[in-house]
Amino acid sequence: MSSTLPEPGTTRRPAPPDAPTGLAALTAGQLLTGYASGAFSPVEATRAVLERAELARRTVNAFVRIDAEQSLEQAEAATARWRRGEPAGLLDGVPVTVKDILLQRGGPTLRGSWAISEHGPWEEDAPAVARLREHGAVLLGKTTTPEFGWKGVTDSPRHGATGNPYDPTRTAGGSSGGSAAAVALGAGPLSLGTDGGGSVRIPAAFCGIFALKPTYGRVPIYPASAFGTLAHVGPMTADAADAALLMDVICGPDTRDWSQLGPAPGSYREGLSDGVAGLRIAYSPDFGGRVRVDPAVAAAVRRSVDVLAELGAHVEEADPDFPDPVEPFHVLWFSGAARVTESFTERQRARMDPGLAEICREGAGYSALDYLAAVDVRMALGRRMGAFHERYDLLVTPTLPGTAFEIGREVPEGSGLTRWTGWTPFTYPFNMTQQPAASVPGGVDAAGLPVGVQLVAARHEDALVLRAAHALLTAGG
Repeated sequence: MSSTLPEPGTTRRPAPPDAPTGLAALTAGQLLTGYASGAFSPVEATRAVLERAELARRTVNAFVRIDAEQSLEQAEAATARWRRGEPAGLLDGVPVTVKDILLQRGGPTLRGSWAISEHGPWEEDAPAVARLREHGAVLLGKTTTPEFGWKGVTDSPRHGATGNPYDPTRTAGGSSGGSAAAVALGAGPLSLGTDGGGSVRIPAAFCGIFALKPTYGRVPIYPASAFGTLAHVGPMTADAADAALLMDVICGPDTRDWSQLGPAPGSYREGLSDGVAGLRIAYSPDFGGRVRVDPAVAAAVRRSVDVLAELGAHVEEADPDFPDPVEPFHVLWFSGAARVTESFTERQRARMDPGLAEICREGAGYSALDYLAAVDVRMALGRRMGAFHERYDLLVTPTLPGTAFEIGREVPEGSGLTRWTGWTPFTYPFNMTQQPAASVPGGVDAAGLPVGVQLVAARHEDALVLRAAHALLTAGG
């Protein structure tokens, strides 16, 4: 793998300045091929990845915990299975990281908050983590998150701020910022993130990796999120092929989630290379002029759209034409945050992220009628997007209107914004509608910072999003 930065605006995944090499640079698919051929073992790969994890922890604060001893034990067991020709599952021996929002048996899930004690018992895996174990994955460690994943950047009073692999003085984005930075730096090719308003797509765009927010309910969630049906679990990976592989694992049913969709209709790897010829694609560069987009981002996204057209898609500029749902989103999001912290003591509240404390106070003031009015807006938006996708298979937008800004800030300096939703207008609407949406690397700007391209499809069309993303990434070399 080359560590040379591509030309700005290409669809190739950009590489950070301290790009991984050797086994740490391989995708999950490449690792599995190497295991099967005997070219190298899960132990060798895990050792290489652990070195990168320490680098990611030291340079950008991507980890809250690295389970080196446990992961090497898991890798040794996987190596023995591969030598017998009896791999345990689809990810046997592949190192995976998990955002520290999701339960992982045997260690604490602290969620970036001083309100959570390290003392257990920690005896349960979240559904997606349980599926990883069943398929033989090596669980490398837990990645950083803001407190309870409440915002679009990654910093918390308990664990500090996570920097960007391309420039550690800038944010990795959030709330799955640790996962994005880990993947970008070769600290495991796969990571599990969560997305309630853009939280896998935002850091994927800022860190130059791929991420998918699946259709709501496709990946089971337990415990249920206080943010309700806004919250999704999704793959964060180097490319769409690895995301399809991870989806085949984590979409397994789990009875603890009453809102799960049940078994996936088939393998997400099937048809991944079918291309985009004949697809009807709507390109909305700025949501009908409503969003001010940085010219470098706009140019990069336009070039990606041109690639889709060159690959045979029917592309036209078209806007879904919905009013900004930010206020209804705030009602749903802030009231969820208030619910998370409802039982906190005064001492615990004093140690909270000040921004989280602010939205909790606001959320506690909403009435049931306010909440139901926000749900009404959400349902209307879902109907509008359902009709939109009768005309178009995919919607393409920027993932974000700009690139990564200063670390430790909720909003860019001098922007005049007060909340993270002010600079993420392309992401949270599709949590409202529960549609699958991905951020695809779209090259870099003049400063060498990654740009993300968002692909959105109708509910249940996750495979289509993966297919189009794969076409974009492979076309870019």
